[in-house]
Amino acid sequence: MTDTRQARTDASSRATLGKAADENFPVAPFFLPRAWRDDLMAVYGFARLVDDIGDGDLAPGGADARHLGLAPEAAEDRLAFLDAFEADLHRVFDGTPRHPLLRGLRPTVLRRGLTLEPFLGLIAANRQDQLVGRYETYDDLLAYCALSANPVGRLVLAITGTDTPERIRRSDEICTALQIVEHLQDVAEDLGNDRIYLPAEDLKRFHVTESDLARPTAGASVRALIAFEADRARALLHAGAPLVGSVHGRLRLLLAGFTAGGLAALDAITDAGFDVLTGPPKATKPSLMRQVGAVLLRARREG
Repeated sequence: MTDTRQARTDASSRATLGKAADENFPVAPFFLPRAWRDDLMAVYGFARLVDDIGDGDLAPGGADARHLGLAPEAAEDRLAFLDAFEADLHRVFDGTPRHPLLRGLRPTVLRRGLTLEPFLGLIAANRQDQLVGRYETYDDLLAYCALSANPVGRLVLAITGTDTPERIRRSDEICTALQIVEHLQDVAEDLGNDRIYLPAEDLKRFHVTESDLARPTAGASVRALIAFEADRARALLHAGAPLVGSVHGRLRLLLAGFTAGGLAALDAITDAGFDVLTGPPKATKPSLMRQVGAVLLRARREG
């Protein structure tokens, strides 16, 4: 049995990979070559698991902790958990990792010549989540997104062999925007975890307090703030969109799906009147398809 298949037979790993269906954009759609799909899912499994460790949202039963050699009581310490996970990540590059998802990642790393840096960035972002719950400025938030989101896009480009400096720059814009969109969808959930990703300088500008964010529905000031941040995210998506036209074939469709997923989620936030406190506004499939078409049309015109 191959390492990848071993990862798929582990119940906790299956639960982690199963969360791909809940993302704003397709992770590894059917139209891609099988090798790309396998590698993208291997990277997704890593990214999803490190987020779940940081959020304390792991599959029940403690299997993930046992795989990393952690005692049950130590598994409650998220920083210790992330440290153990980082140690196992290094084994992907120079040995035999313990966790099934990381064993499944090793063939992808070797086949695609992936580097350690983007994976470390994702771990650093989740470590930061344990220590930082507020962001004073928009630049502070962008620095966080450089760790929490941008590495994913860079890994996609590396897997598909299309990573040039210009494409990486555009990818970073799209990935940062997607992270901001997710933050806007999850304002209430994040506050429940004592995290606010809306910059404090913007809260002051729109006269929004943390108490306003804790209400069951958004008032006018909160809606204005969310509209402002949504415009920022939309501008970033449009700035990064030339990435789609710079590639061809099925990769173009994949990147259009990523970009369109963010735009469709922003449409859902707009349709909700920018009230994100009643629950995360989710894009509909018709909206996603319309946005995919619009992104591809723009790519053809610019390409």
